[in-house]
Amino acid sequence: MGFQGRQIAIDGGRTVSAVVAYPEERAPGPATAVILAHGAGNDMRSAFLGAMHEGLAARGYVTVKFNFPYTEIGRRAPDPAPVLEACYTRVLDSVRRDPEIGARRVVIGGKSLGGRMATHLAAAGAEVAGVLLLGYPLHAPGKMDKPRVAHLPKIRAPMLFFAGTRDPLCNLELLQRTLQPLPARIDLHIIDGGDHSFNVPKSMKRAPTSAMRVAPRATAIPLIDGGSL
Repeated sequence: MGFQGRQIAIDGGRTVSAVVAYPEERAPGPATAVILAHGAGNDMRSAFLGAMHEGLAARGYVTVKFNFPYTEIGRRAPDPAPVLEACYTRVLDSVRRDPEIGARRVVIGGKSLGGRMATHLAAAGAEVAGVLLLGYPLHAPGKMDKPRVAHLPKIRAPMLFFAGTRDPLCNLELLQRTLQPLPARIDLHIIDGGDHSFNVPKSMKRAPTSAMRVAPRATAIPLIDGGSL
């Protein structure tokens, strides 16, 4: 596996950092690249995103992770959604044009906020092969009456959700009700006991981060063959 750091130009003459992970051997089928965006409270160096980034590359996919503008300059408060979406769009365009990556298919997604921004791009009509959602922030803590779902019916690309049963930002029953009528193909992978970052309690007699290590293996399975997510 090889890694290459780079700077991607975004609006206003600025750049954001990205890291491309190249697999030793490509997965069978059409060349697929996966783009991962970080959550609100971390940047692309988070252990969670790193595990997904390396795990997917180990399974044969060129995988790209990147910073949003606010984390690139060390701020804690996320940028407004239009700024995040514009940045993600620039990253997607860069990956598509890159001859070294050579992707015929691109899957977009990310952790929490990053995944939600990917759904905004897909709902706006971005041509992607699928959307990978790692702990989708369905609602704010304690605010199940205000789910972030109005745009989801516009998505036609397949979506793969990973959700923990203890996630305070994603009530599992509400998520299942939300996904059931959507027109896109939906796959839901449930992490028993997992919280928003898929950590499980010690009482379950598993390592707290075991689910995070399982996620890249499970994620890779439906990406193979180029037929769907």
